Amino acid sequence: MGGGEEEWKKMNPQQAQAEASKRPPGHGATEVLHQRKSLPFNYATMTVAGLLITAAVGYTVLYIKKKPEASAKDVAKVSVGVANPEDTHPKK
Repeated sequence: MGGGEEEWKKMNPQQAQAEASKRPPGHGATEVLHQRKSLPFNYATMTVAGLLITAAVGYTVLYIKKKPEASAKDVAKVSVGVANPEDTHPKK
């Protein structure tokens, strides 16, 4: 289908419909629907940013739900996963 742009403009609507029905799905006369744009950031940057956002939200949720006697340091230990039972039980 060489020179399809000029031929497409010369066709009447019936011929254009017949031509379009011969094409496989997704390969229409207009290529506007399947444009690919590059992402604004690379995958590594977006992954790190996503992990940081997730960690910040997780820490905030744990901090909000903590018991009054727990400190911010205890919450940080729990969120990282290095807390001992002494850190998670109420202080006497």
